[in-house]
Amino acid sequence: MALVFVWFATGLPSSEKLLAYQPPLPTNVRGYEGNPVQTFARERRVELAFDEYPPLVVNAFISAEDKTFFSHGGIDYPGLVGAVFDYTTKSVTGGRAKGGSTITQQVAKYLLQDDAYAVSRKVREMILAFRLEDTLSKQQILELYLNSIFLGRNAYGVQAASRAYFDKDVADLTLPEAAYLAVLPKAPSNYDPVRATERALGRRNYVLREMVKNGYITEEQRAAAAATPLGTIRYGSSAKFRDQGGYFMEEVRRDLMKRFGETADDGANSVYAGGLWVRTSMVPKMQDAAAEALREGLATFDGGRGWRDTGLSIDVDNDWQTQLRVAALGTGFPDWKKAVVLSKSSTSARIGFADGSTGTLAESAARMPKRGGGGTAYENIRPGMIIIVKQMGLNSYAIRSIPEVGGGFVAEEVHTGRVLAMQGGFDVVGSSYNRATQANRQPGSAFKPIVYVTALENGMTPASIIVDAPFCVWQGAGLGNKCFRNFDGKYSGPKTMRWGVEQSRNLMTIRAAAQTGMERVVTNASKLGVGDYDRYLSIALGAGDTTVLKLTNAYAILANNGRSVTPTLIDYVQDRNGKVIFRSDNRCQVMEPDNGGACNSVDWDRKAMPRPPSRQKQLLDAQAAYQMVHIMEGVIERGTATVLRDLDRPLFGKTGTTSGPTNVWFIGGTPEVVAGVYIGYDQPRPMGHAAQGGRVAAPIFKQFAQVAFKDMPKVPFVAPPGIRMVRIDRASGKRVFGSFPTEVDPKSSVIWEAFQPETEPRRAFRRSLDLARASDQPATGKPVRQVAARRAAPAQPRAPADSAEFLQRQGGIY
Repeated sequence: MALVFVWFATGLPSSEKLLAYQPPLPTNVRGYEGNPVQTFARERRVELAFDEYPPLVVNAFISAEDKTFFSHGGIDYPGLVGAVFDYTTKSVTGGRAKGGSTITQQVAKYLLQDDAYAVSRKVREMILAFRLEDTLSKQQILELYLNSIFLGRNAYGVQAASRAYFDKDVADLTLPEAAYLAVLPKAPSNYDPVRATERALGRRNYVLREMVKNGYITEEQRAAAAATPLGTIRYGSSAKFRDQGGYFMEEVRRDLMKRFGETADDGANSVYAGGLWVRTSMVPKMQDAAAEALREGLATFDGGRGWRDTGLSIDVDNDWQTQLRVAALGTGFPDWKKAVVLSKSSTSARIGFADGSTGTLAESAARMPKRGGGGTAYENIRPGMIIIVKQMGLNSYAIRSIPEVGGGFVAEEVHTGRVLAMQGGFDVVGSSYNRATQANRQPGSAFKPIVYVTALENGMTPASIIVDAPFCVWQGAGLGNKCFRNFDGKYSGPKTMRWGVEQSRNLMTIRAAAQTGMERVVTNASKLGVGDYDRYLSIALGAGDTTVLKLTNAYAILANNGRSVTPTLIDYVQDRNGKVIFRSDNRCQVMEPDNGGACNSVDWDRKAMPRPPSRQKQLLDAQAAYQMVHIMEGVIERGTATVLRDLDRPLFGKTGTTSGPTNVWFIGGTPEVVAGVYIGYDQPRPMGHAAQGGRVAAPIFKQFAQVAFKDMPKVPFVAPPGIRMVRIDRASGKRVFGSFPTEVDPKSSVIWEAFQPETEPRRAFRRSLDLARASDQPATGKPVRQVAARRAAPAQPRAPADSAEFLQRQGGIY
């Protein structure tokens, strides 16, 4: 007998493991302000201490499952005899015998993770039940049970079930609600409140009668509770955080899985079992605004191009509600729904929804042409097809189409790099490809600020004159000349750098890059994290691939006066016990490393308050970075993004449109928040000549800003020490005396311009002397007025006559 016991007991958890056991818990995610925004769970479970369960709930489960729980030693012997007899009978007559398990045995079964219908499993379960009773108190066993038992609707534990069925915490449950939850451990599907309402009511009332017998409630309380309807909510309606965050939360989930693993087999702090508490930088208000703005932009651009089939269909003769509910198709807008065509006539179609309700799609509400030809949308739908519809009336709907074009959106906090919002497409459901972080696209003119800030670091000023004229480079005998062109194919002659940025002139950018040196330009691009590029002049026009997250972060560095910031989505992670196991801000770790870090000092050592060192490196010259931001304020005021001017707050930014155009961009923001957006097809192809960054991308940013920046104070961009604000003529770049800029007219001829020390235009004494002698002629034979003007004008870069010398100077073939 002892050998049999040892054989069955082999592999069972030891007493030490039982004491240290922790049930698998989901990961809980909080947003910028600390409020819950999402959970990552395959088993919905909330762990509570025994004392947190009200006696009403405990008594209901005791009455339903194991009325002698507090008196037996793990096995209910009368119940065991009855179970053995039933098993013997069923072995002959057929069928499945009743279990007869106590609550302790049910906990043992859960720990064994073995649901086999076999005597050997029951024996091992009994042995482990005895071990549980010897190791844990009754309260500890009951706590494990109440936290672990499966109660349907993907809810494990009573607290999770309380939320799933009644959208309440256990402390708020009424008597009939607690009694209903207590009937579910046997078979949740058999007592489903929707499909088996009468059976559920009957079983609930049985539990109420048992509670009276056990002395937990009075007959009056039972009668009142029995007359109460079930009162459950619909399945899924209590999932408050399921869809909040979308692409942002998917990116957080991927990051956590890389760091800590996916399941309990990967470690104690896994995403789906470790019970992590994650603090993220997501601002729900901004996230919702970003998602809505991008979806509106995608739908607006895609509108008029015809209806697209989702490519999904189901069997309408076999539980179509469940099939539709699990179909991987996101609808984006809250008022768009996925539906299945149940039947179709010549005038209307009957459609069904995941909650089992139905509606009508009239032929007149589905007349948009099918994309690519082939009749109307109504002519192409058929029973079983999954479609997208929008509710138009009480029971009528109109067909809609998921946009084919894609895009990404990112909003980032300037001074910290914390990502406040991220949208990687129309809807993360069915399309987890995050275009904000994974889509490498050419940024076009949105890359130009990197060229110009490099030029500002190397001697040029916002008032430097650059010629907007044809520019060609000899590429060798096999390739010939490479000639660049402006978007509109026109030329404007000599203009200031500011004008070239505001009007996004390609030829001026190429000249600035050639004079500065592409080696310096690509070095800065690498330092800013945009990408590692070869030294081709076309890179200056945004021909190198990058992501919207990388380029938005580069703009954040510009707005941060050239100091580095790193984009982060997770602030810190705590384990189930509250210990911080990851923190994106590691400043405390680098403080006094020989002394364990000043942040961790137990007592005040009577010294000055420890000051964590700055994590930010100076990547760019601070003054050049501010000059670049100041120039890009002009893009909003009178350049390619004037659609944003009526936001009426300090803003900077730059549009971008690539060849084709295949992508359109806008990146910019305030001194506190920078956001970036791009739109383009996943397989890049021309979007149509009318697609430009200022017309398509900038309005998306505007819609976002109108919500996200609504209550933010209007803070100006702050210049670093040493910057000199000088009045200049906007057209010529020359210094102005006796006249002041006006804020009424953004196109005022006189503006304030930012200069580094000793670079601003000056009034030359020599010029005044020569003008006083205007009647004299110098030895050159040219008027003194022309000589003086030449001396006063800034020197212009001169391309070497020899193309080989030019290529050598630029460091490569372009």
